[in-house]
Amino acid sequence: MKAVCWMGTSDVQTLTVEDPAILNPHDAILKITRTAICGSDLHLYDGFIPTMESGDILGHEFMGIVEDVGREVTNLQRGDRVVVPFTIACGDCIFCTKKIWSACDNTNPNAHLMEAAYGYSGSGLFGYSHMMGGYAGGQAQYVRVPFANVGPLKIESDLPDEKVLFLSDRVHGRRKRSDSRR
Repeated sequence: MKAVCWMGTSDVQTLTVEDPAILNPHDAILKITRTAICGSDLHLYDGFIPTMESGDILGHEFMGIVEDVGREVTNLQRGDRVVVPFTIACGDCIFCTKKIWSACDNTNPNAHLMEAAYGYSGSGLFGYSHMMGGYAGGQAQYVRVPFANVGPLKIESDLPDEKVLFLSDRVHGRRKRSDSRR
C-alpha cells in the first residue's frame, strides 16, 4: 500500500509499505477514505517531537470503511463507515472509565519514553511518534485500529466524508458495556 512516511526532519515521502494486519483480536483494519493534515503534524515535520523513526506512517485525522475485524470486535463489521479519534483508548482502565481517553493506561507500550520527555504518560496516538505508542497513522491506504470496540465512531448518515472527517479530533466512540459493574 502507499503511505505518507516521515523520513527525517523536513522530509516526508509517499512510500510503498506493508499492508496492516490484525495483530490482536480487538483490532480492525480500515480502508481509508479521507485523511487530513493537522497543524500538529508540523511539530513532526519540523523535528520537535522526539522518538520519530524513519519510515513512520503519519496521520491522526482519518476515517474509512471497515475491511476486517478481529474476533473480539463486537460493534463493527465489514462495510461500516467510521471516524477514528486521535487517541487510542482501552475502555477499561481507570482513566477510560472516567472518559479521560487521552490518559489511558493500557494503550501506550512506550509510556516510559513519554514520562521521560514530558514527566507524565498518556494514551497511544495514531501516527505521532514512538513515545506515544509508535502506532502507524492514517495517511495511508489502510490502517490498523487497535481496541476497535472503543474508539471508532460509526457514521450512519449520508453526510459526505468532508463533513464528518474532523470529528476525528473531537469525539471518542462509545463502547457498549457488557457487564453490570459499569
